[in-house]
Amino acid sequence: MAVSLRVRRLVAGAAATGLLAGGTALGLSGTAAAAPSTTTAATSLTGDRHDRCEWQKGHWAKKWVKAHWEKKVYYTKTWHKGHYDHHGKWHSGYWDHDRHFKWVYVPAHWHHYWVKGHWVCHHR
Repeated sequence: MAVSLRVRRLVAGAAATGLLAGGTALGLSGTAAAAPSTTTAATSLTGDRHDRCEWQKGHWAKKWVKAHWEKKVYYTKTWHKGHYDHHGKWHSGYWDHDRHFKWVYVPAHWHHYWVKGHWVCHHR
């Protein structure tokens, strides 16, 4: 399932915010080393969930489709010649477009389809 552009922007913004906060924390690590630690063991074990997600670009994939019957539409064009009726009036010729259906057997085949780019998150 494809992720909407709004969600992707939200994830990218959260990642950028995390990187900025990490850079700030790294810059202030010298001053923080002198201060006593205030984090508990439970909060320090929770990891960032963005490290287990990766972007998979759009690609072509294929799927095996079993043999099956399918209803196929056929269009036929028929030319009706012009003629004189019994009153002597001329009726011009015209094309008649007709549509009909026919059941056709389709042998097994590979179906190629496009998969949009999406995030793949692994649960560790």
